[in-house]
Amino acid sequence: MTRILATSATLALLASPALADMDAARALIEQYSATPTFEAPGAPFDARACMADKKMFVIPLTNANPFNAAISQGFVDAAEMVGFELRDWETQMDPSGWIQGISTAVAEGFDLIDLQGGLPPEFLVPQITEARAAGVKVTATHNWDATTQETPEFMDGAANTDYVTIGEIIAAWTMVQTDGKVNALVLGPDEITPTAPLRDAIIGYLETNCPDCTTNYINVPVNDWATQGQPAVQNALLADPSINYVLPVYDSMSQFIVPAIQIAGSSAKIVSYNGTPFVLDMMRDGDIVEMNVGESLGWVGMAGTDANMRLLCDAGSVTKLNTPAFIFTDDNVETAGIPATFNDGYGDVHTEGFRKLWMLD
Repeated sequence: MTRILATSATLALLASPALADMDAARALIEQYSATPTFEAPGAPFDARACMADKKMFVIPLTNANPFNAAISQGFVDAAEMVGFELRDWETQMDPSGWIQGISTAVAEGFDLIDLQGGLPPEFLVPQITEARAAGVKVTATHNWDATTQETPEFMDGAANTDYVTIGEIIAAWTMVQTDGKVNALVLGPDEITPTAPLRDAIIGYLETNCPDCTTNYINVPVNDWATQGQPAVQNALLADPSINYVLPVYDSMSQFIVPAIQIAGSSAKIVSYNGTPFVLDMMRDGDIVEMNVGESLGWVGMAGTDANMRLLCDAGSVTKLNTPAFIFTDDNVETAGIPATFNDGYGDVHTEGFRKLWMLD
Protein backbone atom coordinates (compact mmCIF):
# COMPACT_ATOMS: atom_id res chain seq x y z
CA MET A 1 0.00 0.00 0.00
CA THR A 2 2.82 2.39 0.89
CA ARG A 3 4.52 1.74 -2.41
CA ILE A 4 1.30 2.42 -4.34
CA LEU A 5 0.71 5.68 -2.48
CA ALA A 6 4.28 6.84 -3.14
CA THR A 7 3.93 6.05 -6.82
CA SER A 8 0.62 7.88 -7.01
CA ALA A 9 2.12 10.94 -5.34
CA THR A 10 5.00 10.93 -7.76
CA LEU A 11 2.67 10.70 -10.74
CA ALA A 12 0.56 13.54 -9.36
CA LEU A 13 3.67 15.71 -8.95
CA LEU A 14 4.79 14.99 -12.49
CA ALA A 15 1.33 15.77 -13.82
CA SER A 16 1.03 19.10 -12.00
CA PRO A 17 1.50 22.23 -14.15
CA ALA A 18 4.83 24.01 -14.16
CA LEU A 19 5.03 27.09 -11.97
CA ALA A 20 5.99 30.57 -13.15
CA ASP A 21 9.57 31.57 -12.26
CA MET A 22 8.53 34.36 -9.91
CA ASP A 23 11.85 34.59 -8.09
CA ALA A 24 13.71 35.43 -11.31
CA ALA A 25 11.03 37.94 -12.28
CA ARG A 26 11.23 39.69 -8.90
CA ALA A 27 15.02 39.79 -9.08
CA LEU A 28 14.91 41.43 -12.51
CA ILE A 29 12.48 44.08 -11.26
CA GLU A 30 14.59 44.77 -8.20
CA GLN A 31 17.75 45.15 -10.29
CA TYR A 32 16.26 47.81 -12.56
CA SER A 33 14.46 49.67 -9.79
CA ALA A 34 17.84 50.80 -8.42
CA THR A 35 19.20 54.26 -9.26
CA PRO A 36 21.34 54.03 -12.44
CA THR A 37 25.12 53.98 -12.12
CA PHE A 38 27.76 54.96 -14.69
CA GLU A 39 29.93 52.27 -16.25
CA ALA A 40 32.52 53.53 -18.73
CA PRO A 41 32.08 51.98 -22.18
CA GLY A 42 35.81 52.16 -22.87
CA ALA A 43 39.13 53.65 -21.86
CA PRO A 44 39.51 57.44 -21.40
CA PHE A 45 40.70 59.47 -24.40
CA ASP A 46 41.40 63.13 -25.18
CA ALA A 47 38.20 63.91 -27.04
CA ARG A 48 38.79 67.65 -27.36
CA ALA A 49 42.15 67.23 -29.07
CA CYS A 50 40.91 64.49 -31.36
CA MET A 51 37.70 66.26 -32.42
CA ALA A 52 39.25 69.70 -32.97
CA ASP A 53 39.09 69.33 -36.76
CA LYS A 54 36.10 66.98 -37.05
CA LYS A 55 32.34 67.46 -37.29
CA MET A 56 29.30 65.22 -36.86
CA PHE A 57 25.86 65.15 -38.54
CA VAL A 58 22.86 63.57 -36.77
CA ILE A 59 19.71 62.46 -38.65
CA PRO A 60 16.89 61.37 -36.30
CA LEU A 61 13.95 59.19 -37.25
CA THR A 62 11.78 62.29 -36.81
CA ASN A 63 12.10 65.54 -34.89
CA ALA A 64 8.33 65.42 -34.37
CA ASN A 65 8.82 62.65 -31.80
CA PRO A 66 9.98 64.14 -28.47
CA PHE A 67 11.92 60.92 -27.89
CA ASN A 68 14.15 61.54 -30.92
CA ALA A 69 14.42 65.24 -30.15
CA ALA A 70 15.65 64.48 -26.62
CA ILE A 71 18.35 62.10 -27.89
CA SER A 72 19.46 64.74 -30.40
CA GLN A 73 19.73 67.26 -27.56
CA GLY A 74 22.08 64.84 -25.81
CA PHE A 75 24.28 64.86 -28.93
CA VAL A 76 24.19 68.66 -29.00
CA ASP A 77 25.10 68.90 -25.30
CA ALA A 78 28.02 66.48 -25.74
CA ALA A 79 29.35 68.41 -28.74
CA GLU A 80 29.23 71.63 -26.72
CA MET A 81 31.07 69.97 -23.83
CA VAL A 82 33.85 68.71 -26.10
CA GLY A 83 33.86 71.68 -28.46
CA PHE A 84 33.24 70.37 -31.98
CA GLU A 85 30.69 71.13 -34.71
CA LEU A 86 27.51 69.03 -34.73
CA ARG A 87 24.41 69.52 -36.84
CA ASP A 88 21.02 68.07 -35.89
CA TRP A 89 19.08 67.58 -39.13
CA GLU A 90 15.36 68.39 -39.24
CA THR A 91 13.18 65.56 -40.56
CA GLN A 92 9.57 64.43 -40.15
CA MET A 93 9.84 60.65 -40.64
CA ASP A 94 10.16 61.21 -44.37
CA PRO A 95 12.64 59.10 -46.38
CA SER A 96 13.19 62.01 -48.76
CA GLY A 97 14.25 64.11 -45.76
CA TRP A 98 16.68 61.41 -44.62
CA ILE A 99 18.16 61.22 -48.12
CA GLN A 100 18.50 64.99 -48.30
CA GLY A 101 20.25 64.96 -44.93
CA ILE A 102 22.85 62.45 -46.11
CA SER A 103 23.46 64.48 -49.27
CA THR A 104 23.87 67.67 -47.24
CA ALA A 105 26.32 66.05 -44.84
CA VAL A 106 28.47 64.78 -47.71
CA ALA A 107 28.35 68.09 -49.60
CA GLU A 108 29.30 70.09 -46.51
CA GLY A 109 32.24 67.87 -45.56
CA PHE A 110 31.01 66.26 -42.36
CA ASP A 111 33.14 63.39 -41.06
CA LEU A 112 30.36 61.21 -39.68
CA ILE A 113 26.60 60.77 -40.11
CA ASP A 114 24.61 59.21 -37.27
CA LEU A 115 21.18 57.73 -38.08
CA GLN A 116 19.47 58.12 -34.74
CA GLY A 117 16.63 56.55 -32.81
CA GLY A 118 15.06 53.84 -34.96
CA LEU A 119 15.65 55.27 -38.43
CA PRO A 120 15.78 52.17 -40.70
CA PRO A 121 19.12 52.35 -42.56
CA GLU A 122 18.12 49.50 -44.88
CA PHE A 123 15.94 52.01 -46.76
CA LEU A 124 19.01 54.14 -47.48
CA VAL A 125 21.66 51.66 -48.60
CA PRO A 126 22.49 53.45 -51.92
CA GLN A 127 22.89 56.81 -50.17
CA ILE A 128 24.89 55.30 -47.31
CA THR A 129 27.16 53.54 -49.79
CA GLU A 130 27.77 56.80 -51.66
CA ALA A 131 28.51 58.67 -48.44
CA ARG A 132 31.04 56.06 -47.33
CA ALA A 133 32.65 56.13 -50.77
CA ALA A 134 33.09 59.88 -50.26
CA GLY A 135 34.95 59.22 -47.01
CA VAL A 136 32.09 59.88 -44.58
CA LYS A 137 31.54 57.31 -41.83
CA VAL A 138 27.91 56.27 -41.27
CA THR A 139 26.73 54.94 -37.92
CA ALA A 140 23.51 54.50 -35.93
CA THR A 141 22.57 55.17 -32.31
CA HIS A 142 19.76 53.45 -30.38
CA ASN A 143 18.60 51.47 -33.40
CA TRP A 144 19.36 47.74 -33.17
CA ASP A 145 19.31 45.37 -30.23
CA ALA A 146 22.77 44.80 -28.78
CA THR A 147 22.51 41.00 -28.66
CA THR A 148 19.97 39.71 -31.20
CA GLN A 149 20.44 42.00 -34.20
CA GLU A 150 23.54 42.32 -36.36
CA THR A 151 24.83 45.71 -37.48
CA PRO A 152 24.70 45.52 -41.30
CA GLU A 153 27.95 45.44 -43.23
CA PHE A 154 26.96 48.57 -45.16
CA MET A 155 27.35 50.57 -41.90
CA ASP A 156 30.59 51.69 -40.26
CA GLY A 157 29.29 50.97 -36.79
CA ALA A 158 26.43 51.29 -34.33
CA ALA A 159 25.87 51.94 -30.63
CA ASN A 160 22.99 49.63 -29.82
CA THR A 161 20.51 49.19 -26.97
CA ASP A 162 19.68 46.19 -24.78
CA TYR A 163 16.08 45.97 -25.98
CA VAL A 164 15.79 42.33 -24.95
CA THR A 165 16.31 43.13 -21.27
CA ILE A 166 13.78 45.98 -21.51
CA GLY A 167 11.19 43.60 -22.94
CA GLU A 168 11.93 41.05 -20.24
CA ILE A 169 11.48 43.68 -17.51
CA ILE A 170 8.03 44.50 -18.88
CA ALA A 171 7.06 40.82 -18.98
CA ALA A 172 8.46 40.12 -15.53
CA TRP A 173 6.48 43.01 -14.04
CA THR A 174 3.19 41.67 -15.37
CA MET A 175 4.00 38.19 -14.07
CA VAL A 176 4.62 39.45 -10.55
CA GLN A 177 1.55 41.69 -10.50
CA THR A 178 -0.77 38.89 -11.64
CA ASP A 179 0.91 36.05 -9.75
CA GLY A 180 1.68 34.37 -13.05
CA LYS A 181 -1.74 34.83 -14.67
CA VAL A 182 -0.98 37.32 -17.44
CA ASN A 183 -3.36 37.75 -20.37
CA ALA A 184 -1.66 40.49 -22.35
CA LEU A 185 -2.33 42.39 -25.54
CA VAL A 186 1.02 43.45 -27.04
CA LEU A 187 1.17 46.22 -29.64
CA GLY A 188 3.92 47.63 -31.83
CA PRO A 189 4.74 49.14 -35.21
CA ASP A 190 6.55 46.44 -37.18
CA GLU A 191 8.23 48.98 -39.49
CA ILE A 192 10.42 50.38 -36.68
CA THR A 193 13.70 48.48 -36.26
CA PRO A 194 13.66 47.92 -32.46
CA THR A 195 10.07 46.65 -32.39
CA ALA A 196 11.00 43.05 -33.19
CA PRO A 197 13.43 42.50 -30.28
CA LEU A 198 11.11 44.28 -27.83
CA ARG A 199 8.05 42.33 -28.98
CA ASP A 200 9.87 39.00 -29.08
CA ALA A 201 11.43 39.54 -25.65
CA ILE A 202 8.08 40.30 -24.00
CA ILE A 203 6.31 37.35 -25.60
CA GLY A 204 9.28 35.01 -25.32
CA TYR A 205 9.88 35.71 -21.63
CA LEU A 206 6.27 34.93 -20.77
CA GLU A 207 6.26 31.79 -22.90
CA THR A 208 9.44 30.54 -21.23
CA ASN A 209 8.82 31.57 -17.63
CA CYS A 210 5.06 31.68 -17.20
CA PRO A 211 3.09 28.61 -18.35
CA ASP A 212 -0.28 30.15 -17.43
CA CYS A 213 0.39 33.43 -19.24
CA THR A 214 -1.00 34.25 -22.69
CA THR A 215 -0.28 37.01 -25.20
CA ASN A 216 -1.73 38.33 -28.43
CA TYR A 217 0.13 40.71 -30.73
CA ILE A 218 -1.26 43.47 -32.98
CA ASN A 219 0.85 45.43 -35.46
CA VAL A 220 -0.15 49.12 -35.54
CA PRO A 221 2.05 51.21 -37.90
CA VAL A 222 3.23 54.52 -36.43
CA ASN A 223 1.29 56.62 -38.91
CA ASP A 224 -1.90 54.73 -37.96
CA TRP A 225 -1.65 55.01 -34.17
CA ALA A 226 -4.26 57.77 -33.99
CA THR A 227 -6.74 56.05 -36.32
CA GLN A 228 -6.18 52.33 -35.70
CA GLY A 229 -4.66 52.11 -32.21
CA GLN A 230 -7.77 52.90 -30.18
CA PRO A 231 -10.26 50.75 -32.12
CA ALA A 232 -7.83 47.82 -32.24
CA VAL A 233 -7.40 47.81 -28.46
CA GLN A 234 -11.05 48.54 -27.76
CA ASN A 235 -12.24 45.68 -29.95
CA ALA A 236 -9.73 43.28 -28.38
CA LEU A 237 -10.82 44.19 -24.86
CA LEU A 238 -14.50 43.81 -25.71
CA ALA A 239 -13.85 40.44 -27.35
CA ASP A 240 -11.83 39.21 -24.36
CA PRO A 241 -12.66 41.00 -21.07
CA SER A 242 -10.10 38.83 -19.24
CA ILE A 243 -7.19 40.78 -20.77
CA ASN A 244 -5.41 42.30 -17.78
CA TYR A 245 -2.47 44.07 -19.47
CA VAL A 246 -2.00 46.14 -22.61
CA LEU A 247 1.70 46.32 -23.50
CA PRO A 248 2.56 48.83 -26.23
CA VAL A 249 6.28 48.45 -26.97
CA TYR A 250 6.51 52.27 -27.19
CA ASP A 251 4.72 54.25 -24.52
CA SER A 252 3.59 57.11 -26.79
CA MET A 253 0.87 54.75 -28.00
CA SER A 254 -0.70 55.08 -24.55
CA GLN A 255 -2.53 58.28 -25.45
CA PHE A 256 -4.71 56.21 -27.80
CA ILE A 257 -4.89 53.13 -25.59
CA VAL A 258 -6.13 54.76 -22.37
CA PRO A 259 -9.42 55.90 -23.98
CA ALA A 260 -9.90 52.42 -25.43
CA ILE A 261 -9.53 50.85 -21.98
CA GLN A 262 -11.93 53.36 -20.48
CA ILE A 263 -14.58 52.95 -23.18
CA ALA A 264 -14.37 49.16 -22.98
CA GLY A 265 -14.87 49.32 -19.23
CA SER A 266 -11.75 47.23 -18.76
CA SER A 267 -9.54 47.04 -15.67
CA ALA A 268 -6.45 46.35 -17.82
CA LYS A 269 -3.26 48.25 -17.00
CA ILE A 270 -0.59 49.63 -19.31
CA VAL A 271 3.10 48.78 -18.96
CA SER A 272 5.51 50.07 -21.59
CA TYR A 273 8.91 51.48 -22.51
CA ASN A 274 10.51 54.87 -23.26
CA GLY A 275 9.84 57.06 -20.21
CA THR A 276 8.08 59.65 -22.38
CA PRO A 277 7.21 62.65 -20.16
CA PHE A 278 3.52 62.90 -21.00
CA VAL A 279 3.11 59.19 -20.26
CA LEU A 280 4.87 59.57 -16.91
CA ASP A 281 2.47 62.45 -16.21
CA MET A 282 -0.41 60.09 -17.05
CA MET A 283 0.99 57.59 -14.56
CA ARG A 284 1.27 60.21 -11.83
CA ASP A 285 -2.22 61.61 -12.41
CA GLY A 286 -4.14 58.41 -13.22
CA ASP A 287 -4.28 54.69 -12.53
CA ILE A 288 -4.15 53.02 -15.95
CA VAL A 289 -0.44 53.46 -16.75
CA GLU A 290 1.10 51.24 -14.07
CA MET A 291 4.82 50.99 -14.93
CA ASN A 292 7.19 52.47 -17.47
CA VAL A 293 10.76 51.43 -18.30
CA GLY A 294 12.75 54.54 -19.14
CA GLU A 295 16.30 55.62 -19.82
CA SER A 296 17.85 59.06 -19.73
CA LEU A 297 17.80 60.24 -23.33
CA GLY A 298 20.39 62.92 -22.67
CA TRP A 299 22.58 60.03 -21.51
CA VAL A 300 21.74 58.13 -24.73
CA GLY A 301 22.84 61.11 -26.86
CA MET A 302 26.09 61.48 -24.95
CA ALA A 303 26.77 57.74 -25.16
CA GLY A 304 26.12 57.81 -28.91
CA THR A 305 28.49 60.75 -29.24
CA ASP A 306 31.11 58.82 -27.28
CA ALA A 307 30.84 55.83 -29.62
CA ASN A 308 31.09 58.05 -32.69
CA MET A 309 34.08 59.99 -31.38
CA ARG A 310 35.87 56.74 -30.59
CA LEU A 311 35.32 55.63 -34.18
CA LEU A 312 36.66 58.91 -35.57
CA CYS A 313 39.54 59.03 -33.08
CA ASP A 314 40.59 55.38 -33.34
CA ALA A 315 39.91 55.08 -29.59
CA GLY A 316 38.28 51.66 -29.56
CA SER A 317 34.92 50.31 -30.66
CA VAL A 318 31.67 50.64 -28.69
CA THR A 319 28.73 48.55 -29.88
CA LYS A 320 26.44 48.83 -26.83
CA LEU A 321 25.22 52.03 -25.20
CA ASN A 322 26.01 52.26 -21.48
CA THR A 323 22.56 53.69 -20.67
CA PRO A 324 20.82 51.58 -18.02
CA ALA A 325 17.09 50.92 -18.00
CA PHE A 326 15.13 52.25 -15.01
CA ILE A 327 11.65 51.41 -13.71
CA PHE A 328 9.17 54.20 -12.98
CA THR A 329 6.08 53.48 -10.89
CA ASP A 330 3.68 55.50 -8.75
CA ASP A 331 6.24 55.28 -5.95
CA ASN A 332 8.99 57.21 -7.77
CA VAL A 333 7.42 58.90 -10.79
CA GLU A 334 7.52 62.33 -9.14
CA THR A 335 11.33 62.20 -9.34
CA ALA A 336 10.91 62.54 -13.12
CA GLY A 337 9.63 66.08 -12.54
CA ILE A 338 6.23 67.79 -12.46
CA PRO A 339 5.70 67.91 -15.36
CA ALA A 340 8.03 65.02 -16.19
CA THR A 341 11.08 65.35 -18.42
CA PHE A 342 13.18 62.88 -20.39
CA ASN A 343 16.18 63.22 -18.08
CA ASP A 344 14.95 63.78 -14.52
CA GLY A 345 14.71 60.82 -12.18
CA TYR A 346 17.85 59.03 -13.37
CA GLY A 347 20.43 61.09 -11.51
CA ASP A 348 23.27 62.91 -13.28
CA VAL A 349 26.21 60.55 -12.84
CA HIS A 350 26.58 60.25 -16.61
CA THR A 351 27.53 63.90 -17.12
CA GLU A 352 30.50 63.76 -14.78
CA GLY A 353 31.28 60.25 -16.00
CA PHE A 354 31.63 61.34 -19.61
CA ARG A 355 33.59 64.47 -18.68
CA LYS A 356 36.20 62.31 -17.00
CA LEU A 357 36.12 59.75 -19.79
CA TRP A 358 36.77 62.48 -22.39
CA MET A 359 39.53 64.07 -20.24
CA LEU A 360 37.72 67.39 -20.02
CA ASP A 361 38.54 67.98 -16.32
